[in-house]
Amino acid sequence: MLGPAEIFTFLFVMLGPLKLLGPFMQRTRGLDDATVRPIAFWAFLIATAGIVAGGLIGRAVLAKWHVSLPALQITAGIVFFLVALRHVLEPYEPPHVPAPEPLPPTPFAAASRLVFPMVLTPYGIAAVIALLAASTESTRMLTIFGLVLAVMVLNLVAMSFGRRILVGPVVIALQVVGGVLAILQVALSVQIILGASRSLGVFGA
Repeated sequence: MLGPAEIFTFLFVMLGPLKLLGPFMQRTRGLDDATVRPIAFWAFLIATAGIVAGGLIGRAVLAKWHVSLPALQITAGIVFFLVALRHVLEPYEPPHVPAPEPLPPTPFAAASRLVFPMVLTPYGIAAVIALLAASTESTRMLTIFGLVLAVMVLNLVAMSFGRRILVGPVVIALQVVGGVLAILQVALSVQIILGASRSLGVFGA
């Protein structure tokens, strides 16, 4: 059973601001702070409501469809592995950055365009569903939702003040941290798959 600190680490890696900051700044390039902050706030609200609703609905559907928790973990691990591996290999691929479509004029519509999968990643949602499915006590479920909210608040801060964050040596530091995390995320995804496979008896203890 994971403790709160471990849960927060998992959620921070899968749903946190480090994987969000660069793409969000790229999609909102050319917009001033007064325009970006309402978009960030709506993205925060939509993502928070979406992860709570998705977690609860996913937990119920998981039981209804008789899908085992290890099966969900393996699925999340595979998706996480593919995404993490793409980040590791991205610097070695020829640059090809198509011009993004312009965002809708209203903050709500623009935020809706950016939430998935930029803020809400598929493997992040799967992680929340798995954590909730493994929880039988209401206090633990509230703890999980509290940690999700904490990560979403960090996302809100990153989206709102990204231009002030991505300056000078911070950019270099984040690139180094991002490179290290990319490797660790590949390893973490493999560990998730191996752990779930052991639960199913595929491998020995």
